Amino acid sequence: MPDGRALTPDSPRLRVIFMGTGEIGVPALTWLLDSAEWEVVAVVSQPDKPVGRKQELRASAIKQLALERGVPVLQPVKMRAPEAVAEIVAWRADVIVVMAYGQILPKAVLDAPRLACLNLHASLLPRWRGAAPIQAAIAAGDRATGVTVMYMAEGLDTGDILLMHETPITDTDTGGSLHDRLAGVAAAALAEALPLVAAGRAPRTAQEEARANYAPKLSRENGLIDWKATPAQIDLRIRAMNPWPAAHTLLPTPAGPRQLKVFADSLQGEGAGSPGEVLRADAQGLLVAAQGGAVLLTDIQLEGKRRMKVSELLNGHPIAPGTILG
Repeated sequence: MPDGRALTPDSPRLRVIFMGTGEIGVPALTWLLDSAEWEVVAVVSQPDKPVGRKQELRASAIKQLALERGVPVLQPVKMRAPEAVAEIVAWRADVIVVMAYGQILPKAVLDAPRLACLNLHASLLPRWRGAAPIQAAIAAGDRATGVTVMYMAEGLDTGDILLMHETPITDTDTGGSLHDRLAGVAAAALAEALPLVAAGRAPRTAQEEARANYAPKLSRENGLIDWKATPAQIDLRIRAMNPWPAAHTLLPTPAGPRQLKVFADSLQGEGAGSPGEVLRADAQGLLVAAQGGAVLLTDIQLEGKRRMKVSELLNGHPIAPGTILG
């Protein structure tokens, strides 16, 4: 392990590079920028990407925050490129902190900081490795998740664990609400971990490989509702995929099937019918049959329309009981 040095009131601020792209890293970067002990010498983020109908380039939330605070921003297309590696090494960082950056780091970058290269991962490792641990935890029915501060290794989320901060997953949590809560948890975990690293007292625990699961990057197909699943399983998928890629099914219309996104539901013990059969359509919502029960869809978005309550949709698009979704 690299040499450590304890912080004292007269110690120079330790140099840190923050690498991130996703909004989940904003609270952690904010904490670093406000810290008296750490100097953020550079921020690394993914290149600006086109968004919206006009495909206008937009900077990541991490880059925007860095620029607001006057911190240099690096945006290499490929972190493995020799010139990108050389630039990172040249900053002579004591620590590199990574959260939701979006590129695999080469060994030369992992070895660049004097003390450690740390990753903030939104899972209680090794429970969910990979790109979508938040959604995976909800969809699997986990009762808790959290943020792991880990020493980065060349494998995907395989490094030794420094510490973990846990948070419960409630029955109303969505992918969006849990994402936002874990962003705050990450900042608190980092605030606990870095002083330990600076003092040379940071623990290091190997992950249990037998308990590892992989949560791959989400695609739109991950939101497809399987009406042959139980109501509880469907509810978990709807909540996990909210807001993106959004749980969805197909609604038959005179013009052909149209995608129906589902953002909220409630479980119903009553109701029997074929999988995906609309049992009732009224101001309360769409009651749809599943395996061993039914799900009441309440917050939806029909293809080409805005997000709305089912009661609003029914005003202009009546849905007859007996309609089969899917």
